[in-house]
Amino acid sequence: MRILYLADVRFPIERANGIQTFETCWALAERGYEVTLLVRPDSIAPARDPFAFYGRPAHSRMEIRRVLPVPARLRRAGYLAQALPAASSRRTEVVYTRDLGVASAILRCGGSWRAPLVYESHGFAPAVSRALPELIGNAPVASAAKLRRLHRREQLVWRRAEGYAAITELLAAELRERFGPRENLAVVPDGVRLDPGRVYDPPPVRGRPLIVYAGHLYPWKGVDVLVDALAYLPDCDARIVGGHPAEDDLDRLRERALARGLQRRITFTGLLPPAAVRRELLDANVLVLPNTETGISQRYTSPLKLFEYLAAGRPVVASDLPALREAVEHGRTAWLVRPGDPSALAAGITRVIADRTLAQDLGRAAFSEAERHTWAARAERIEAVLVAVRS
Repeated sequence: MRILYLADVRFPIERANGIQTFETCWALAERGYEVTLLVRPDSIAPARDPFAFYGRPAHSRMEIRRVLPVPARLRRAGYLAQALPAASSRRTEVVYTRDLGVASAILRCGGSWRAPLVYESHGFAPAVSRALPELIGNAPVASAAKLRRLHRREQLVWRRAEGYAAITELLAAELRERFGPRENLAVVPDGVRLDPGRVYDPPPVRGRPLIVYAGHLYPWKGVDVLVDALAYLPDCDARIVGGHPAEDDLDRLRERALARGLQRRITFTGLLPPAAVRRELLDANVLVLPNTETGISQRYTSPLKLFEYLAAGRPVVASDLPALREAVEHGRTAWLVRPGDPSALAAGITRVIADRTLAQDLGRAAFSEAERHTWAARAERIEAVLVAVRS
């Protein structure tokens, strides 16, 4: 089967969506599918090789094509002008995208000329758009007209796309409640790359335990809560991995640490390549995922970092949120705590550090659990929808 994956993003991109897109395409190619990933040109000259960037060799069944560059003001129109003909090509047997606008544009153009469409949803767009200003801070407030437009798109794609994938069970349930039942629906959480022949290795023994967070630093990710929690943990140090140089989150957290007198106990690494991030995770005694209690965290998140944490075999202390409970179990594969509460996060970390048996049990169980969440497992779930839309 020949799959056209449409992603209107510069590529490669230093964000989780780039990793997820690349690894999904790679895993489908590994399952025998012919995958063409259509993206925008790299923003760095000379253009980087995506395979090298994401640490994979070139694949004979995976092609990455970049659309022709256009002026910035025409970026979206330029991408669609090149994506729509590709979707109607005789070489394309299935179109796959996680871009709601691209999916709705294809569906509005009619059905007889194009390949079947599978849409992958990462959240109910009006709810996400409405929440962004509070979650990120510099996002524009969505107008009522935009929210109505997003709602119409969601409804159109839910009802007319031949196949559908949702990132969490909770999101799938919400969409069914809003728009009614549908066929060819799969739940496809994110995944992780595992090294062949991997063997569990216990956390390092050190005098001062090291707490590590890796990922975006947006306020809703809860890293502010981790900084505040460190005040309750005088015998621990923390390392915060991430922070895009074009955003102000890293400066905000540094100022917060300074204001609380914690700057000597927190190391900020900034943005690191994926392989370097994995090394940082292995250096931890405890890994934390302190998401705050927002609509996105509760229903729409399947964090790459969580699966990376599991694969590292380190005890995980995470916020007790419904979407996260789809992937981990309290007391077995993670220790869950009340979201948004620094003292609760500190108590959870203390509990894990103080009980070495618990820490090792959590780490070993997490290490094994990661086998259920590989990119190959994700591709297998997607495959059920691909086969259904072609039958």
